[in-house]
Amino acid sequence: MSEFFLTLNPPMIAVSVLLVCYLILFTEKLNRAVIALLGASAMIFFGVLTQEQAIAGIDFNTILLLSGMMVIIGVAEKSGMFEYAAIFSAKFVKASPRGILAVSAVITAVFSALLDNVTTVLLIVPVTFQITRYLKLNPYPFLIMEIFASNIGGTATLIGDPPNILIGSALNLSFMDFVKELTPIVMINMALLILVFDLFFGRKMSASSADKAKIMQLSETAAIKDKALLIKSLGVLFITITGFICAEHWHIPNGTIALFGAAVLLLLYTLGDNHQSREQKVSEAFAAVDWTTIFFFCGLFAIVYGLEETGVLHHLGQWFVELTDGSIQKATLGVLWVSALISAAIDNIPFVATMIPTLESMETALGGREAMMPVWWALSLGSCFGGNGSLIAASANVIVAGLAQREGHPISFIRFLLWAVPVMICSVAIAHLYLYIIHFM
Repeated sequence: MSEFFLTLNPPMIAVSVLLVCYLILFTEKLNRAVIALLGASAMIFFGVLTQEQAIAGIDFNTILLLSGMMVIIGVAEKSGMFEYAAIFSAKFVKASPRGILAVSAVITAVFSALLDNVTTVLLIVPVTFQITRYLKLNPYPFLIMEIFASNIGGTATLIGDPPNILIGSALNLSFMDFVKELTPIVMINMALLILVFDLFFGRKMSASSADKAKIMQLSETAAIKDKALLIKSLGVLFITITGFICAEHWHIPNGTIALFGAAVLLLLYTLGDNHQSREQKVSEAFAAVDWTTIFFFCGLFAIVYGLEETGVLHHLGQWFVELTDGSIQKATLGVLWVSALISAAIDNIPFVATMIPTLESMETALGGREAMMPVWWALSLGSCFGGNGSLIAASANVIVAGLAQREGHPISFIRFLLWAVPVMICSVAIAHLYLYIIHFM
């Protein structure tokens, strides 16, 4: 059967499989992991790849990095550290609605950079609803601010947003490579975002003294469910992030560091427990891994590898080189805007997974890896900032919308666009100027 399909046109089969998968993913009618695995299977059934090639195409460094961080955050969450941070911050600004709006954006951005944006919104949004209920405020401005802050903040580091994990793994970039290159533009965008939201929403918010008193009476220390686990979690997070920073000198992959951190935290978490309690805690920690995302990545890597093996991505790269006249500047700015616009329309993860080998095929023609680095940073900035372009553009957006729907405060697709499109365009325009000044002036 596979021999028959290969007599047709392997590149055409590979492209068709990808397009069908993208189309179904865009409709959101079926689970994305199921679609990716079916697409990967189709690549094997139609003879585009063998099973061995499909497995070889999976970037296990990315898989290990994601899995390890999910376990660490899943265990750390049980300590109550994130609720503590939210309540402490609200009290720090004296329960001022205007102050809470600004500080929630900062916390969301910082947590998204150091953890990941999906985990961050899952932890921050429920606390946001609690605080806005106490203050009798409309949660909408807080929710959309947190969506934007999570995608912008997550851009700053290797582990903050899935596109960066993919890019960092493919290029063997370190944690500090991302921090040095992207943190300045993230800080600029966050400052402007907070300023604009304060102008349109913050200054118009008010709450009664009685309602503010309810917030001030909340005990942040009561949010800590397990002080010993808090200390262990903070210690392991510090060691893990330090490991990411030092990884380029140790020549140890980030996936190994994340998995090591997860194993150490599980060891500390279960030390001294009896057999039944220990096994239950470990099972619960592994249940915190988002297996849908993990299997989605596995299937997606295999699909994209099929395009690479059939030469599709090489031809696409050559076409892009010709389109930009071999100019790094044109390629950088073109990739930035194309990445943002496409990532606003579809999930940015499959787009970046497809673009990585495409850009790799261009490196020789454009002067090598070092010369191409502005293009790679443009891919990161465009895809991450493009995640703010619509309600379906990034996983964090979809999660916040789901939580809001459950709480009786639905976020409509069109209403979100009224803020999403201007925020995305402004942030990408600032990134355009930033890349031009840093790399081409």
